[in-house]
Amino acid sequence: MARTTTALTAAAVKTAKPGRYGDGNGLYLLVRPNGGKFWLFRYTPQGGKMREMGLGRAGYADGEVPLADAREQAGELFRQVRAGIDPLNARVVAIKAKKAAAQIAAIKAKTFREVADTFMDAHEGGLSNAKHKMQWRNTMSTYAYPVIGDIPVAEIEIGEVLAILEPIWRVKPETATRVRGRIESVIDYARTLGWRTGDNPARWRGHLSNALPKRSKVAPVKHHPAMPWNEIGDFMALLRAQSGVAAVALQFTVLTAARTGEALGAKWSEVDLATKVWTVPASRTKAKKEHRVPLTGSVLHTLEAAQGVRIKSGQDVYIFPGATAGRPLSEMAMAMVLRRMKRGDVTVHGFRSSFSDWAAERTNYPRHVVEAALAHTIESKVEAAYRRGDLFQKRVQLMRAWATYCETSAPVANNVRHLHGSRSDG
Repeated sequence: MARTTTALTAAAVKTAKPGRYGDGNGLYLLVRPNGGKFWLFRYTPQGGKMREMGLGRAGYADGEVPLADAREQAGELFRQVRAGIDPLNARVVAIKAKKAAAQIAAIKAKTFREVADTFMDAHEGGLSNAKHKMQWRNTMSTYAYPVIGDIPVAEIEIGEVLAILEPIWRVKPETATRVRGRIESVIDYARTLGWRTGDNPARWRGHLSNALPKRSKVAPVKHHPAMPWNEIGDFMALLRAQSGVAAVALQFTVLTAARTGEALGAKWSEVDLATKVWTVPASRTKAKKEHRVPLTGSVLHTLEAAQGVRIKSGQDVYIFPGATAGRPLSEMAMAMVLRRMKRGDVTVHGFRSSFSDWAAERTNYPRHVVEAALAHTIESKVEAAYRRGDLFQKRVQLMRAWATYCETSAPVANNVRHLHGSRSDG
């Protein structure tokens, strides 16, 4: 190819034949055999070898670079070279920086809906059952997404959070509390992954607590209807006269003061008859902490009755099996026992309150021992730090006293055989 060093003109650019034509300051016009015309900038960086850098297609049509613009670019690049800058290296750095900026912009543009869906996909395994998973997604879809679903998570502020919570805070306080907590979790997740910086606008303490009334001030706590503690003896006498696995399960639940779900989900593998202990694994407790329950003579009596059901049904998993193989008895089954006994005015869960009231009214056991028997979480972090044990031996005595009290009335009938001919809890 022929090479010229004469300064170019617009006309020369249009009519140039294949070859390379210099314009000065390192600018060259390259004309290829097929007629394609391109601008090149040739330079030699300090201490290096000659390099070439493309400046675009030469010409005057859309998308092409005219001579004047090419000279301007070359002049700037020439000054960079004289300043010790390698233009090609600088271009690579600029492209990387632009790409990084675009990635950051994309991350910051992640909407609350996208982050929440990702969070729930990542954490669903930690939710205890399918119902909780569905509740998580439903509360997001019903309350959060219509307001902040399409807003970048990095831009959500307290105003948007209040717009979600204020309409339901007084009319649905429990739901509103859960929604707030779930929004806080999603935003914390975004902060952890670098999709957001700064404070969490859904945080309660020292933040939303200044803008919304406490839940306890909005609506009174609704307690489960409970049987008065002084009626327990007569009730248990009538309950022992009831037939069926649900009646036995209800006796077990009352005598252990266990939560309904924990009692119905009890498995034979959790029971040690030799040491008289039922160990509820952490995965099945509300506090996610293993809970040991003393088995008094009365409780062992109900387990003996349940053993008969176990042998008859051939099931070897749940202590109180349901109608469907491999499934425990349903909560409704025990509720139906109460209805048959004309005690639909109380709930199964309410017997825990009956136990608590009895302990307070009729015994001298310290409150913290009763709370331990109920597997309640210690609210005080300081107290929790110092109380490492589960007060098991003290709870053994408490539960024996409770079993004795539950049998203070003479039984009307008894469809459950006694263990070793005795119902003694001593």
